[in-house]
Amino acid sequence: MKILHTADWHLGKHLGKQARLAEQQKVLEEITAIAAAEEVDAVLIAGDIFDTFNPSIEATALLFKTLKALSREGACAVVAIAGNHDSPDRIQAPEVLARECGIILFGYPYTQVQPFSLENGLAVRRTDKGFVELTLPNSDAPLRLIVTPYANEQRLKTYLEVTNKEAPLKEVLQSHWQRLADQYCDGAGVNMLMAHLFMLKKGETLEEDLEEEKSILYVGGSQALFSEMVPAQLHYVALGHLHRHFFVDQSPCPIAYSSSPLAYSFAEANQQKYVLLIEATPQQPVTCKRLPLKSGKSLQRVTFEEVEKAIAWLEAHPDTWVELTMVSDTYLSAKDRKRLYKAHKGIVSLVPSFKEGVLPTQNAWRKIDLTKDIETLFVDFFKYKNEQQTPNKPLLEVFKEVINQ
Repeated sequence: MKILHTADWHLGKHLGKQARLAEQQKVLEEITAIAAAEEVDAVLIAGDIFDTFNPSIEATALLFKTLKALSREGACAVVAIAGNHDSPDRIQAPEVLARECGIILFGYPYTQVQPFSLENGLAVRRTDKGFVELTLPNSDAPLRLIVTPYANEQRLKTYLEVTNKEAPLKEVLQSHWQRLADQYCDGAGVNMLMAHLFMLKKGETLEEDLEEEKSILYVGGSQALFSEMVPAQLHYVALGHLHRHFFVDQSPCPIAYSSSPLAYSFAEANQQKYVLLIEATPQQPVTCKRLPLKSGKSLQRVTFEEVEKAIAWLEAHPDTWVELTMVSDTYLSAKDRKRLYKAHKGIVSLVPSFKEGVLPTQNAWRKIDLTKDIETLFVDFFKYKNEQQTPNKPLLEVFKEVINQ
């Protein structure tokens, strides 16, 4: 069977004040075209479908239109889970209607969908809390999915009916996944896990090129989880949450983040975005193919010292989103700011920066390093406003929770 893995659509997301819905429509049309051309048997969407708990009507309409197109009138199963940006109730509410198209929606880790079957052969045969087994129209083997939508650590333990609230999250999820794998995932089918969380290979730290994503890692203060927790019966793990594509581990099976379909911050400016095509057969290792996505404007971080050179560059790169830093020994005049914005409609932020050692006035702006992650910037700001006092741990946890809501 062929399975397409995607995640982190963030429908309705803005870049600064710039709307991205038109770009999102184009890239979802591209993903739909890939799924149809490859004749995939299932599409897995691993969370953060919307960017907010209360998405716009336009973002909601785009989701429904895309899910229906992906399903190809029920020829392809579509399974989607909620991420930390999603309202679980909103994701799950249309499930009764969606199943008529072969679309299955999980809002909560304890969600148990009802068995059903369509005339073309797509069916849900066995279910449990956080588990579904599908019969696919063009595959002799069943697809078994263990699904873990996002929930913060405390709620996850409540949803999974854990009596010992002090038990480490690692032990709770590992036990939950292993129980489902032991009960349902034998060698007669293709067995996968889909989850929205932060996972690493044990013994490894965050890769240097992922440092800019620290702000979205420890959602709700939850600890990192490790690839060793994955049950041995599984063929593939489809993850969502990080916006960069990479393989966490290849043991006991490929464990991958597919990437978001568009670059959603300037920290992602140079990232190629993908969907992953998985070909799977019972009792055999899967093959994974990265399919690059081409839709969406590029994000560019550029720095200039001269306004004329900045304007020339902006006029030569009209189809981009731009973070423009102007370095000078004086303040940027209102006239020059107006000229820069007039030269390019895609300037998301215009950052003034003084040359090293230059202080135009006694109350000059402090130089801010925007390459730092958002938590570090918050700590720097807190210390600046509070006579170098460092924010305590509870305050930092609240800050992380707010940022990720």
